[in-house]
Amino acid sequence: MADAALWYWPLDTAGGSVNFLMLLNWTVMILYNYFSAMFVGPGYVPLGWTPEKSQDCMYLQYCKVCQSYKAPRSHHCRKCNRCVLKMDHHCPWINNCCGYQNHASFTLFLLLAPLGCIHASFIFVMTMYTQLYNRISFGWSSVKIDMSAAKRDPRPIIPFGLSAFAASLFALGLALGTTIAVGMLFIIQMKVILTNKTSIESWIEEKAKDRIQYYQTGETFIFPYDMGSKWKNFKQVFTWSGIPEGDGLDWPVRDGCHQYSLTIEQLKQKADKRIRSVRYRAVEDYSGVCCPVTKGVKTLFTTPCTEEPRIALSKGDLILATRGLKHWMYGEKILDSAGDGGIRKRGWFPRKCVEKFQYDSEMDQPVDGEKKNR
Repeated sequence: MADAALWYWPLDTAGGSVNFLMLLNWTVMILYNYFSAMFVGPGYVPLGWTPEKSQDCMYLQYCKVCQSYKAPRSHHCRKCNRCVLKMDHHCPWINNCCGYQNHASFTLFLLLAPLGCIHASFIFVMTMYTQLYNRISFGWSSVKIDMSAAKRDPRPIIPFGLSAFAASLFALGLALGTTIAVGMLFIIQMKVILTNKTSIESWIEEKAKDRIQYYQTGETFIFPYDMGSKWKNFKQVFTWSGIPEGDGLDWPVRDGCHQYSLTIEQLKQKADKRIRSVRYRAVEDYSGVCCPVTKGVKTLFTTPCTEEPRIALSKGDLILATRGLKHWMYGEKILDSAGDGGIRKRGWFPRKCVEKFQYDSEMDQPVDGEKKNR
């Protein structure tokens, strides 16, 4: 606000008043949508929820944590520890998930924040230009009378020294950086919204294509929630009332699909993942830290850039690996069924800490495989 007053005093002209009101408008709208996304939340699947028809349970995954079935388009969030309706992702900025109830507020925040930063950037540039120009003009007027400078408005009461110039320059860089970073997130969000998907569902659709291509089944997967036009998809998220349509449990689907088309595909992918998983055994201890210093330079500097957890390993632990990078793997650690209820902890771990584990059914003895240290 101080920079706006230095460049364009809001009380003297109509233009300055409009500029000042726009700044207030950006601030109020950005904070309103930000706190709406934070405190309204995404909406959660009711604990213990089951579909109305008991036979529909065969199409759904069961969440052991929430003790309920996962409704279509819902996913369990490890951070929130609940099954989230139409989950898009967990956002650390709002310390909450982006989902069914707050998807519109979150997206509007991503739009308004860059627009406000663009306005702020313009003010910072004009402020620095105006103050530097005034200083040069006033400097010359001390040597030679400048009639135009004499008619110029008096210097603003807000001081603008070297520290203020440095602060304005830093704020300009911050505003431009925010515009680029948040603007890119807005574009990503709008791409999935205009196809009536979430970020997770886009990934599920890509995996469906890979699965069909890998097994050459000849089937086709049609995303069931795409309404066929961008405007119809847009209205599934944004409404005049601000309240999303429906209850977050049942969704309109396109012709040729039904309510459980997506969940059936998810079950197929889960089964495929179990088939493709490879059993490994830990040969080194791993504490579960994000950047392990003792596991080699390559492992340290290639740590997965993701919020997914790491799992601690002790020598002899068994892990079912489902995917991996060159120096890291992701999988489920099989715990003692008696002491831990058969729970599997999932996460990343260094590839050099494990080796492939083979089980000889005839001898009933484990056989060590080749150590995966490449």
